[in-house]
Amino acid sequence: MIKLLVTAMLLLTCVCSSLAQVEKIDTDRPDQTESAVLVPKKWIQFEMGFSKQVNSPTENEFQYPTLLSKYGISKRFEFRLITTVQTNTDFSNPLLKKSNSGLTPVEIGAKIALWEEKKLLPKTSLIFHVGIPKLASKDFQADHLAPNFRFTMQHSITKRIGLGYNVGAEWDGVNKEATWIYTFAPGINLSKKWYGYIEAFGFISKKMILNIV
Repeated sequence: MIKLLVTAMLLLTCVCSSLAQVEKIDTDRPDQTESAVLVPKKWIQFEMGFSKQVNSPTENEFQYPTLLSKYGISKRFEFRLITTVQTNTDFSNPLLKKSNSGLTPVEIGAKIALWEEKKLLPKTSLIFHVGIPKLASKDFQADHLAPNFRFTMQHSITKRIGLGYNVGAEWDGVNKEATWIYTFAPGINLSKKWYGYIEAFGFISKKMILNIV
C-alpha cells in the first residue's frame, strides 16, 4: 500500500511541474513559513517533501513523503489536503531494531485570504486543518481530532526583498494542550529564476514552560 501511495504522489508531482511551466507559482514548501498567497481559482497544486526527525537518542522519525494538495475554490478560499507516510524507528534495544510504518491521520483544511498588503498592514491569510484519527493506519491513529491553525503574513520591504512570518497553534490528537508555533523568514529575489531566504522558527508548549520553571 505504501509503495502505491508513493507512486501516486510522484505522478501528481509531475502534474505540478507541468503547471509551473505555465505560470509562476507560490508554494508553502519547503520552509516552515507558510505563504499567504492562495492557489488561483480552479487550479490544482501539489507540494511534496521528505523529512527526518530525531525524537530521542533512541528514536528516529521519517516522513517519506508528506504531500500537500491544494485546490483553488475562489480568489479568497483554497481547499487543502495533507497526507503523510511515516516510519518510526526504535534503537532502544541494541540487539533488536524496531520500526513501524503507515499513514498518519489525514489532514483536511483550507486557506482563507483575509486582507491584502497596505502600507504597514501585511498581506494576511488564515490556514487551518483538522487531522482525522480514523483516516490513518492502525498504529498511527490519534485519540482525538487534531486541529491546527496559523496566520500567515507577508510584507514587501522593497521590490526584491520580502518578509514572511507565521503565528499559530497545533494539537497532536493525544494531549489536550496546544503547542504554539512561530516562524520568521526574510527573503530576497536574486534573479528571475533564483530566490534565497533565511528562516527562524520554534515551538512553545505548556510542558516546555513548566520544564524551564
